Amino acid sequence: MLLSPFSAIGTEELANPPTPLLVRAGEQIAASLVDLIFLLDRVASDPPTATTPDYLERISQPSSPFCSDYLEYRRGAISRAELMNRLPHVAMMGDSLTQNFYISSPISLFWRARTERRKNWFLDTDPDPASIYSVFERLETFTPVVATEYNGAGALVAPRPAGEGIRRRIVRTRNLAGQARQILRKKRFPDLILIWIGHNNLDWAEGLSTAERAHPERRLAEITAKFQENYTEPLQSLVERAKRENHNVVIVVFGLANIDAFFKARKKAAALHTRNPALYPYFESGYRSFESLQPPYQKNMVRLSLMMDAEMRAMVGSLNRELKDYRNIRVQYSDALTRVDFSRLELINPVDAWHPSVQGHKALADAAFSAIRPSLAFLGVGERPVSKQRVVLKNYPAPVAAVSPR
Repeated sequence: MLLSPFSAIGTEELANPPTPLLVRAGEQIAASLVDLIFLLDRVASDPPTATTPDYLERISQPSSPFCSDYLEYRRGAISRAELMNRLPHVAMMGDSLTQNFYISSPISLFWRARTERRKNWFLDTDPDPASIYSVFERLETFTPVVATEYNGAGALVAPRPAGEGIRRRIVRTRNLAGQARQILRKKRFPDLILIWIGHNNLDWAEGLSTAERAHPERRLAEITAKFQENYTEPLQSLVERAKRENHNVVIVVFGLANIDAFFKARKKAAALHTRNPALYPYFESGYRSFESLQPPYQKNMVRLSLMMDAEMRAMVGSLNRELKDYRNIRVQYSDALTRVDFSRLELINPVDAWHPSVQGHKALADAAFSAIRPSLAFLGVGERPVSKQRVVLKNYPAPVAAVSPR
């Protein structure tokens, strides 16, 4: 459920020695060759950005708050790109829990990590009632919206200079700092940024001796301190950019998944897999690539997750105190995704018992959208939806209004 086979230890700078120049050059060539081979997948596959398909028709209506922008566009005063820039923009930063990702055969896993950018709780555009009623789809029942995914399988909260390694580069993974840099390079800064990351930092047992694993207090404190430092820097860079924007900005920092509940579901899956190995066929993949998932280390993995959650909460509180004079910015900590009950077996993936299943993504979409209600009010909320497309067909949601940059 939680991590990916590309995860390193809790924080990369605590383990990996500097890579020799020739090795770095070889890795760069290999990654570039893969990018060249996959050039067509960047052109032909779904892009990481989705826009409400009928936005032109909707904003042409006199009742739309964007009607004047549409008229400017029709007169040729602004381009189509500028018109789209005036729509509400939402961004997702995170790790594999924000993607349609799970462990499977190497080829299937590699392809999915590079090409699957939708079919998840944040961004799903499938009209099938059985699919995920995503945050994006809920937002667009109130307003046309542009949603972009900056997330990646295996992403870490790691220091800015840290190399992302050939495995992460081949599957296009950027750590939190890299995702923030992507957003900062864009001309149009998002109105709403959702962040759910840190699960790949929980592998506290990686690289430790038997004696160190028996007394992990120092290790847990060290990982937590580095986590706080490496999370604050990119978050602060986003806040600094938001200060210069002429629209309201909300950044929602989600607490980690409930690791204790997750282990309860894993225990149920393990019993089923033992009786019938065809169930959860990649169950053992977690133990091989993420040592802290093993039963002797689970208790301290839960403990570390709580320590990191406390740091995120304190970090957000500190930033908000600094922002008291900036009325257009709000940074919010939310435990909504922590409260999703991942002890329910149906919420974890039937292949690896590790990442969210379709039902898991539906539960996350419900929780995330409920959590951003106060944020949407800060950005400007309509009283009722203006589009009836798939309002109650998927997940049986209680829709709320979407953001507006005005």
